Amino acid sequence: MVHSPPLLWIAGLPGSGKSTIARLVRDALVLQGLDAVHLAMDDRRKAYIPTPKYTAEEREQAYALLVEEALALQRQGKVVLLDATAHRRAWRDAARAQAPRFLEVIIQVPPAVAMAREAARPEGLVQAQLYRRALERRRTGREDPGLGEVPGVDVPFEMPTPGTPGVLVLDSAVLSPQEAAGRILETLAGWGRSG
Repeated sequence: MVHSPPLLWIAGLPGSGKSTIARLVRDALVLQGLDAVHLAMDDRRKAYIPTPKYTAEEREQAYALLVEEALALQRQGKVVLLDATAHRRAWRDAARAQAPRFLEVIIQVPPAVAMAREAARPEGLVQAQLYRRALERRRTGREDPGLGEVPGVDVPFEMPTPGTPGVLVLDSAVLSPQEAAGRILETLAGWGRSG
């Protein structure tokens, strides 16, 4: 019996290390001869919404389009790695409900570590200094144009419902990116052995 390739959603706070881990997993899967695709929300958002304003409505739209694109690629026989903060459980659950094979990977990290990592990230595809700006907005009450809700400051990261199948939680403050990627690959290999 041939199984659908997995769709992996690697989620976590900005600065948790999810993008680095997703790239390592993708590269390892490609070396195994698998057709693996990495969809990073930081890249895809600009394709979906060329001039984002980071509103709540836009975010809902971007996540719906990300899931739609991932499912289309999975139907084409590709292993799909989603790399997106996805702080709302409902977004991840929408993908889980539609994907024949789904692994939700939560990259946990203490907020202070995530903030330090994110502060060192240069401006590029995503806005830099998200945490600093969100904390300043909270402290002063002054708006910061173009800065939407910042998970970890303005809104919580919603963990999966306890007992949800296909969930792997990794602590990137304890595990190196290579170790975290190894745990994900071990989980996928176990899926292959169990059918």
